[in-house]
Amino acid sequence: MDDSQLLRYSRHILLPQIDVRGQEKLTQSCILIVGAGGLGSPAALYLAASGIGKIVICDKDNVDLTNLQRQIIHNTDAIGEPKTISARRTLHHINPEVEIMTLQEQVTEEMLVHLLSSADAVVDASDNFATRHAINQACIIQKKPLISGAVVRFDGQVSVFDLRSADNPCYHCLFPLSGEDNDPNCAVMGVFAPLAGIIGCTQAAETIKVLLGIGETLNGRLLLLDGLTMKWRTINLKKDPTCEACSSSSAKISNDGR
Repeated sequence: MDDSQLLRYSRHILLPQIDVRGQEKLTQSCILIVGAGGLGSPAALYLAASGIGKIVICDKDNVDLTNLQRQIIHNTDAIGEPKTISARRTLHHINPEVEIMTLQEQVTEEMLVHLLSSADAVVDASDNFATRHAINQACIIQKKPLISGAVVRFDGQVSVFDLRSADNPCYHCLFPLSGEDNDPNCAVMGVFAPLAGIIGCTQAAETIKVLLGIGETLNGRLLLLDGLTMKWRTINLKKDPTCEACSSSSAKISNDGR
């Protein structure tokens, strides 16, 4: 690390759990973020500021005026612009040393499997169950950690599914795919803006802990936050031996396709 980097990341380096060696590991890491909205915004901002070497951002949407209440990576001048482009510009202003790659399209499971081949972990900041399950399956195939978050109204949740070990639960163990579209629509349901920041920042913190192997992550735990009372609840999770996604007989896609 050069003198400029030592200064930029000095407050991390002062932490004995991170130190120079840990910070260097962050600068050599690659994170995939799916979604540049309410959760992806704070997650990406803090991961870039923390010195993650490469961040890949996937989002198919353009910036809309209704996004600006909570999607803090975008500003008014970015309305009508692809979210990926707006996010990349903001992140470069915060830390020009970080390599930002963008993909402006709806991700598929096959695409995610390919993207995860060179990523160290994925932050799921998507807003629909189909994408979440596709991310989960890709993480199972590539054996990569999944840092998952969700917010609706005043309720938030966050967890880590560390799929580097087959003994750990996956997202499907917690939320089995029913085939029904029950995705909450924030345009109808609403979302408390600061709650997206709290959950997204928690995802960033858990991602850094996963990369460095420090502390105790949320693997095997689901953290629930009631934004109206600011009360947290923890639910312990276990692997479902009959899970259709992560059981030994369920992986139907190899690393090179179907």
